Amino acid sequence: MTALRSFVHRHALGLCLALAAVPALPAQAAVAVPPRSAGALRVMSFNVRWPAPDDGLNTWPQRQPVFLATIRAADPDVIGTQELFKRQGDAVVRHLPHWRWFGPDRFGGHANEHMGILYRTDRLALIRHGVFWLSPTPAVPGSLGWGATLPRMVQWAVLERRLGARTRFLMIDTHLANRDVEDETARVESARLIAARLPALAGRLPVVLTADLNATAGSAAYATLTAHLADSRAQAAAPLGPEPTFHDFTGTGQQRIDFILERGWQVRAYATLTTHAGPRWPSDHFPILADLVPSKGESTPQP
Repeated sequence: MTALRSFVHRHALGLCLALAAVPALPAQAAVAVPPRSAGALRVMSFNVRWPAPDDGLNTWPQRQPVFLATIRAADPDVIGTQELFKRQGDAVVRHLPHWRWFGPDRFGGHANEHMGILYRTDRLALIRHGVFWLSPTPAVPGSLGWGATLPRMVQWAVLERRLGARTRFLMIDTHLANRDVEDETARVESARLIAARLPALAGRLPVVLTADLNATAGSAAYATLTAHLADSRAQAAAPLGPEPTFHDFTGTGQQRIDFILERGWQVRAYATLTTHAGPRWPSDHFPILADLVPSKGESTPQP
């Protein structure tokens, strides 16, 4: 989470994925993408790592092909991202059909990190969306809270599935403060603010929350959120892939700090994806995905 970025990379064994139309080194996946569950909404949470200039072999121009290949192979319907820069979101739209994204950056503009939500326009319709900052003044762009040194925020949206029962759901995406000890209060207060806003945002809709909590499943922030939402990995019958999600471009997971939390869904599949192309990784975090189907009585659309 706060470790120095490492330039030591490992070649992981895995299956070769045939990813046509994306110019990339042959991509490898130690964890194969699970078959899509029938009728499921496929959700991905992906801390994409901002395009830092000092990432060695994994600077953005060098890892963009395997980043795009990872999304193409996983074939999610919606992605909650963290650390997304505009040019990274735009690359998805430019290279992969049917994708769009939205959301301001942490300061309310487009020059810094976004909690960008990417979605397939052929599968989902955007009904409404909004943003608030994780601070005592959540309507103020760029506002700081509880000792955090950088603005933290939530991007949310109500989306409707275009096929089948046209289920509407609330999507929430966030990235909590990163310092281990110093930001514990900020993470807990941020989680409390998110939980407090859930009833007004969601109503009776099913909920999906994608997040880099910068905290593990044993943390107070996690406990605060899971008092209202279920951990999709814990709900899955047979989760695939390693449990840790942060790997610092090494391929060896250190901590599970990335989560897909839900309410009103049944979890049909869950996977942590370890796709890479030799020493190049899509990010310093493994993306995670979950296949979700609405629980009975939880799919009523709301105006």
